[in-house]
Amino acid sequence: MSNGRMVSLEAVLKRDRAVVIATLTVVILLAWAYLAWLAAAMDHRGVDHAGMDHGNMDHTMPAAPGTEAPTGGHAGMDMTGTMDKTMDKTMDMGGMDMGTPKAPLAPALAPWRPGEAALMATMWFVMMVGMMLPSAAPMLLLYARVGRQAEASGKPFAATGWFAGGYLAAWALFSLLATTAQWTLQSLALLTPMAALASRSMGGLVLIAAGLYQFTPLKGACLSKCRSPLAFIQSHGGFRRDPGGAFALGLRHGLYCIGCCVALMVLLFVGGVMNLLWVAGLAILVLGEKVLPFGTLLARVAGAALIAAGAWLLAT
Repeated sequence: MSNGRMVSLEAVLKRDRAVVIATLTVVILLAWAYLAWLAAAMDHRGVDHAGMDHGNMDHTMPAAPGTEAPTGGHAGMDMTGTMDKTMDKTMDMGGMDMGTPKAPLAPALAPWRPGEAALMATMWFVMMVGMMLPSAAPMLLLYARVGRQAEASGKPFAATGWFAGGYLAAWALFSLLATTAQWTLQSLALLTPMAALASRSMGGLVLIAAGLYQFTPLKGACLSKCRSPLAFIQSHGGFRRDPGGAFALGLRHGLYCIGCCVALMVLLFVGGVMNLLWVAGLAILVLGEKVLPFGTLLARVAGAALIAAGAWLLAT
């Protein structure tokens, strides 16, 4: 290849890299912007439900699916797990009937409507995009670079978008499972309005389980695939020329990433699915495990910290 063609190819590679990075940045920022809006909206509804003026509620704000606002107009209610105790004390004071209204003091659980289920599945998918695409960037950049080089040599691969589509499809499947898990927990009245576990004991057990998972062979095997993009591709037959093969390769890579991060994703139910600081912290941990030189050690340190935090929750 002549020097002129090499310079031209390098310029194209730099341009492609810039395009991929810009695209990922825009998608990630849009995902986080949507999550921030949704979290603020749900928090606003939570304040309204806690005793503000129900007559002026902003019904354009999304609420947690399956919950309805209290109809009794009780001001100052605690919506995070102490309502049952409050109700018991109010209705049984020295065995006397205090004439408490029959209106419910807690959000009434109701089956999710199709639109609500679709909203929550979308929320989970957007959250996974915002959390996982940063750590998938090295793989996508490698695929785009090698693909451009193959195209320049006259042997093009399938477009990077097919690989990325397969990767996101894996997380779309996970989002459906997470939505089902949230629906189940909410049906059993185990979640707060912000989709966090209401029981400290259950939260502690989940933390310990997630911490132990960090030390398992499955976690180690999946993390190694995510940390070495080129080794992953070479161990699975190399780059694919057909779109279906590229999609399947991206899907497989996404499944490895799910195996690597599934325990950390479950922790969303401990800190709150709509707690953006908690979500951001987990996203940073996932990114660190995959891209930092000491990522494997970081995973084990995080595991030990999670076990300690879970034990503290159980003990207090």
